Amino acid sequence: MRSGEENMIESQQDAFIYRLKRASYVRTCLIAWLLIAGSFVCAVICILLSLRLFPTYSHTFTPYLKWQDALLATLVFTALLALGSCVLVLRFLYALRAGYSRWMLRLQDHTFTGRDLSPKNLSSIYWLVSTAFGCFLAALVGLVPLILIGWTLRLPHPWLAVLGTALASILSLAGLIVTAIALAFVLIGFAGSISFCRKMGAPQAYNLTQQASISIDGFVLSILYPDQQESLFDLNLLEPSDARRLLHLLHERWLAAQSDWNPALGQEIEEALRQAERAPLTV
Repeated sequence: MRSGEENMIESQQDAFIYRLKRASYVRTCLIAWLLIAGSFVCAVICILLSLRLFPTYSHTFTPYLKWQDALLATLVFTALLALGSCVLVLRFLYALRAGYSRWMLRLQDHTFTGRDLSPKNLSSIYWLVSTAFGCFLAALVGLVPLILIGWTLRLPHPWLAVLGTALASILSLAGLIVTAIALAFVLIGFAGSISFCRKMGAPQAYNLTQQASISIDGFVLSILYPDQQESLFDLNLLEPSDARRLLHLLHERWLAAQSDWNPALGQEIEEALRQAERAPLTV
């Protein structure tokens, strides 16, 4: 296991780097691989069920939606979501490896660069997947009246068949609007997932100037910069000694700026250092 001295490297350019500690790396990797295995098994099961379902009914054109088509679409979409989640988790594992082998946080002169490698990224991935699945189900619910048309046409009494089909046709128009809106959200989510995948665990650089709003709460360092999304860096993922060194360096940078840069930051750093001295940091 690497010591804190090995985790922090000072270069000739006065650059301090901090790597993800081994315990955090191993634990997060284990969770990630379990999620990948579960998602892949889910995808395989859905693909096998869809292959079994496909030859069990006729695929001729009908003016209504067959329930088998709806079930088949659900299985295929679930398989795609499961495979997509595997890709996103693999992307996070790549960033996690970079944070362990190279660096997670880097402080050079007045530039702070960090990777958000919190395990909460895994929760964000499956929140995105569950949201996409929920939108798909909403789209499917909007198509239910089209499925009902296939049943109303088979009613034994002609008048019941006519009235039932007319009612289902009217409801299907409203359902198609719901389906269109839900599918639009699905497409927007797929487009957003590309940017989400690219940014997840990627290095984010910030100049430690008056424009940067920095706070420390519960050993979580947050940075908010104009025209950029807020970034969170969990210091619990570092070795305790490295986290204390980083806090000391940030305090020195804050003092060098004559306290004009984030007036409350000095007190927050001192409080974090007092907590770090009283008890070791946990994962």
